[in-house]
Amino acid sequence: MRWLRVLLLALLVLLGWLQYRLWFGEAGTRAVEELDARVEQQRRQNEGLAQRNAALAAEVADLKSGEAAIEERARNELGMIKPGETFYRVVDDERGPPPQAPAPADEEEGEAP
Repeated sequence: MRWLRVLLLALLVLLGWLQYRLWFGEAGTRAVEELDARVEQQRRQNEGLAQRNAALAAEVADLKSGEAAIEERARNELGMIKPGETFYRVVDDERGPPPQAPAPADEEEGEAP
């Protein structure tokens, strides 16, 4: 019967050691959760970069295929216009009236030059 108690004690020690490794060890549950979080973060970043790459590839294809994309880009980014077109600039008036320039000091006092 003594060997049965020794065997039971050895099995309990082994079970305790395995549980410790499972929860707190190098490849335990905490490490797995941290790796899962890092993988999910990297997946989100990769999805964003894939969308950006798709947009850039579409833009490259447009630029290679015709002049319409080049013309649009020249108009939007460089402000270019075609010969014979009239350029109009629309300015928002939300800022209020422009500041008035101060009059020269000589004119304020009424002195003639």
